[in-house]
Amino acid sequence: MQWVSLEDGLVTEHSSHGIHMTEVARLSADGEFRVHVAEFRPGAVLGSHPTRLWQSFHVVAGSGWVCGHDGQRQPIRAGQTVLWSPGEVHESGSDGGMSVVITQAGSRLPDGD
Repeated sequence: MQWVSLEDGLVTEHSSHGIHMTEVARLSADGEFRVHVAEFRPGAVLGSHPTRLWQSFHVVAGSGWVCGHDGQRQPIRAGQTVLWSPGEVHESGSDGGMSVVITQAGSRLPDGD
């Protein structure tokens, strides 16, 4: 077993606030793949921005909201996942706090419909 230090910090890009994010994994050999764990404090917002890759947003604990380019907030809770395609503008946030695993990849994840 080996203890490692992971890159982490507060997210401030895209007018974001109240989010602490840790990069858990990154591969770039034949395509990009990234995994982040994000902790949304109450009132946090991850500001509107386009994705570069396919992006899976899975809520592990708590609840919040997500929206696409139309700006219409839709509720999301623990156990639910949304998928954004490359270039899709999106935003997310939480009134009460939530923990999220964000996976980004050059190929669609999860693979399927």
